[in-house]
Amino acid sequence: MSNNLLAGEKSPYLLQHARNPVQWHPWSTAAFEKAQRENKPIFLSIGYATCHWCHVMEKETFEDEEAARFLNTTFVCIKVDREERPDIDSVYMSACQMLTGGGGWPLTIFMTPDKKPFFAATYLPKRNRFGRAGVIDLCQQVQALWQNQKEKLLTSAEGIAAHLDKAFAFKPAEEPGEELLKRAFEQIAESYDEQFGGFDPAPKFPTPHRLLFLLRCYHRSGDARALEMVEKTLVAMRMGGIWDHVGFGMHRYATDRHWLLPHFEKMLYDQALAALAYLEAYQVTSNPFYADTAREIFTYVLRDMHDVQGGFYSAEDADSEGEEGKFYVWTDEEFTSALGPEAAAAWASVFHLKKDGNFHDEATGQKTGANILHVKQRSEEIARKAVCSTEDFDRQWEKIRTALYRERIKRIPPLKDDKVLTDWNGLMIAALARGWRVLGEPAFREAAQSAADFIFRFLRTTDGSLLHRYRDGEAAIAGHAEDYAFFIFGLLELYRATAITAYLEEAIALQDRMLTDFWDSTAGGFYSTTADTELPVRPKELYDGAIPSANSAALVNLLLLARMTGDTRWAEKAHELVRAFAGTLRAHPAGFTFFLLGLDLALHPGQDVVVTGETDAKETLEMLAALNSKFDPNGITQVKTSSNAEQLSRVAGYTDGLDVVRGKATAYICKDGACQDSTTDVNQMLKQMLARRR
Repeated sequence: MSNNLLAGEKSPYLLQHARNPVQWHPWSTAAFEKAQRENKPIFLSIGYATCHWCHVMEKETFEDEEAARFLNTTFVCIKVDREERPDIDSVYMSACQMLTGGGGWPLTIFMTPDKKPFFAATYLPKRNRFGRAGVIDLCQQVQALWQNQKEKLLTSAEGIAAHLDKAFAFKPAEEPGEELLKRAFEQIAESYDEQFGGFDPAPKFPTPHRLLFLLRCYHRSGDARALEMVEKTLVAMRMGGIWDHVGFGMHRYATDRHWLLPHFEKMLYDQALAALAYLEAYQVTSNPFYADTAREIFTYVLRDMHDVQGGFYSAEDADSEGEEGKFYVWTDEEFTSALGPEAAAAWASVFHLKKDGNFHDEATGQKTGANILHVKQRSEEIARKAVCSTEDFDRQWEKIRTALYRERIKRIPPLKDDKVLTDWNGLMIAALARGWRVLGEPAFREAAQSAADFIFRFLRTTDGSLLHRYRDGEAAIAGHAEDYAFFIFGLLELYRATAITAYLEEAIALQDRMLTDFWDSTAGGFYSTTADTELPVRPKELYDGAIPSANSAALVNLLLLARMTGDTRWAEKAHELVRAFAGTLRAHPAGFTFFLLGLDLALHPGQDVVVTGETDAKETLEMLAALNSKFDPNGITQVKTSSNAEQLSRVAGYTDGLDVVRGKATAYICKDGACQDSTTDVNQMLKQMLARRR
């Protein structure tokens, strides 16, 4: 009988493993005490619910009675959801990269009962295969070493643990200037795929914060290369298989250079960051293609990832019925059955469907017989060839898309990871709030406010600190630096979208709390965890990978707070933050593009505008619409109304002298905490802003 202890957990990933014959423990004091008591090493397995290779390893190894018997005999086995405990994942992924030169999930760590690692790997088969070590063989080796050469293992673990601190050490330097932004741009340009868009060889990830950085380069310098890289990449993603043409939303990444074959999982943070990139591209170009894509991302999120209480779920799996992508792909017969022979024949050519399938299996190279919908031209180009208007083509496609969607929802869907994470919700709040400002659709603002209310209601403790995860009625896990940084980012965007000063006040309170609990008073920067961490080292992150780091988001937040409030202590802390990492940034600036958004904000502050008036008045709305339609990434617009004037005075005293005249909207153009020029005319406001920018 298995003593698997995961059945009482809330994580969908841990619950997936609750029936394994492996005697899994959640990460807990009891598990480590058991290892000490029984004199066993720890087998730590880290993954997440929508991880394809995690599923593969579970089926092959963790569900296998023989493999489980070896694991249970040799180790105390601990299972961790990396999305619930990014701090644990950060430390042991760093150990894996140090020991093997690589990493990924599932992450496998062998360690001592005092949490010091001595072996690391990713996916492991049941037995040795093609040069890859197998779980059973490793169990036999570890058991022999633990019994006969334990001191040697312990010494090795001590040495590895002693070097772990170096993974989270960064080089300080004087604050960098314009040259760092230029070097980052050139490094990104060198990695750009001119033929297919995107960066670096396959697999290709969206990395929207890289595109946000390039848009600021274009805004600042007018360099057409920057905009070309952004547009080609955004168009390629939207037309390729990485985009879900039937149900909307962005898949995780493309395994090929052409953006055709995706890894089919969908992550909330990808939707949020991609939406921000498409919204900003729309502001720059006025091309409705980008606005429509952002709307469709929000349509997907609000339809499929939205908890009825207001929060947003984390992810949807790549697999269904044991096959990656089965929910999303179409055989020729399925496509014809859904649309009828005549429509299927016409639209198969639009989406490049083939009778024997249009892609090959990544592992075997064999054709699968299934098709991934993708296009090679925008709708206006296809319409021109079909001799019809773009509007008519789009209407026809929406009818076809709806028919395909109705057919698709009859299939067994992928697993939905329905835990609500504070940090990822913060990113989605920011994206939706920006969506309201740019597109003017109230549903986006309302959803952002609802999600913020969810976090305040369920994921904040009575002492004001944040919790990380909510699921099935339970909020748990002390908030990490990412939770604070991304939620503050979302609150600042929400304040800018609504003029509700309470959001700014909450952001200030949380930023103060983040400084108290996470700031490194010796070296500078924010740790990922509070000082009472149970881990062998206290992690600190800077690299902007799939998700920006907490330090990168915090830099942007601190600079925005300085501008919005006029309080110089935020700017001073931002300056300390930059200096703490400046030496590391100089080594490879292109790896820290969200951090560079903050540096760009510091070096090239946009214009501050305070609009006085009532938020529901026609004149005020026209003035705000004009401001929001322009791409001024480093500009700040605040709204002072008769209802928020008293609160705004508390947090942004420099607005005190600006009168709110009912029925008349006035724009004050401000700089360095002082407001001078004012006008009630929208066109005059824009002219004054342009003149001052020059």
